[in-house]
Amino acid sequence: MQKQAKNLIDKLGLDVRLLGMIGALVVIWVVFGIFTDGRFLSPRNFFNVSVQTASVAVMATGMVFVIVTRNIDLSVGSMLGFIGMTVAALQVQWLPQIVGLGHWSIWIIAVFAAVFMGALLGAFQGWIIGYLTVPAFIVTLGGFLVYRGAMWWVTKGQTQAPLDPTFRLLGGGAEGTLGETLSWGFGIFASVVAVALMLMSRRNKASHGFTVKPVWAEGVLIAIAAGLIMCFVWIMNSYPIPKGAMRRMTEAQGIEYTEGLVWNHGVAIPVVILLGVAIVMTIVATRTRFGRYVYATGGNPEAAELSGINTRLLTVKIFALMGALTGIASIIASARLNAVDVGLGTLDELRVIAAAVIGGTALAGGAGTIYGAVIGALIMQSLQSGMASVGVDAPLQNIVVGIVLVFAVYVDIVYRRRTGA
Repeated sequence: MQKQAKNLIDKLGLDVRLLGMIGALVVIWVVFGIFTDGRFLSPRNFFNVSVQTASVAVMATGMVFVIVTRNIDLSVGSMLGFIGMTVAALQVQWLPQIVGLGHWSIWIIAVFAAVFMGALLGAFQGWIIGYLTVPAFIVTLGGFLVYRGAMWWVTKGQTQAPLDPTFRLLGGGAEGTLGETLSWGFGIFASVVAVALMLMSRRNKASHGFTVKPVWAEGVLIAIAAGLIMCFVWIMNSYPIPKGAMRRMTEAQGIEYTEGLVWNHGVAIPVVILLGVAIVMTIVATRTRFGRYVYATGGNPEAAELSGINTRLLTVKIFALMGALTGIASIIASARLNAVDVGLGTLDELRVIAAAVIGGTALAGGAGTIYGAVIGALIMQSLQSGMASVGVDAPLQNIVVGIVLVFAVYVDIVYRRRTGA
């Protein structure tokens, strides 16, 4: 039986470590579903978990590149808070005086400002690491302290709220979703894209003489991928919007509200952003020269430099990318809360690193996947949400997450020893 299962996995070309992560995620969901009498497995909880996962998962995709090149970034949580506070002050204090309160351009300016700030701050840190040869641990630890202090100085510690109404849609909530119809359309589009990418990958391998999976195995994987996407959309479309939000939304659209009127949430906008980021980062990692340089440098920095790769400039680019992704995450996090205080982003750097490591990124460098980091972030958030739903105190939650992180690293080390990876 075990041999047959191994043969099936080999023919399907599945990553054993990926299966292990998915198995762990399913176990977490089932266990907490039992302890909460099924509440944890409700569409409402899955919707909330998906939105809460988005900001950490977006940063985790960038942290993969950082760790793969044998660096670390301890500043992302504080940077998220600093960017979020600055962008919130833009919306609440500065832009209304320039373009007028409620102007349509406020949210666009805020989004571009967040991404630009993140890329600039990240590039500066990368320059210090790459060209001044200061260790990444020290540079980003300094950034951790600097950005957290600078966050306070932006507004003298005052909470910034409320944010621009359109900007708030980027954080999810009842209004910040695609709605039922668009969600089904999104699911079909995502399924078509997934199928197209898998077929393109198969064709490219065949054209270069590599061994490809049997047709039936490729068909099974395509069916699984499309099925999971549509199942996710179905779950999101099964969560009805609360009555209070329904009254607010129907009033805004000039529709008469009745007790029998029911709308469902659909896929949240932060999840769409995350999926877009994950796809782009996967393409960058697997199909671009930049991605190949990242993994080559992580595998052997000296050999990469001798082969002509400008490892110093590469470091600047990697940290600039990490900063830009942190800017995107700050948009999601601040929009979800509709307010920014000095606590925004606290301990996010540890959650991001943990998500990447749990997702299979090797701290020794040279190995890591984008999808693994996203699954790692989902495991982390599911674990925390599950413990909160059964009444576990916050200090004990941190203890459990810390133990899981250490155990995940140990399992990864054992796996690499046995496989020679």
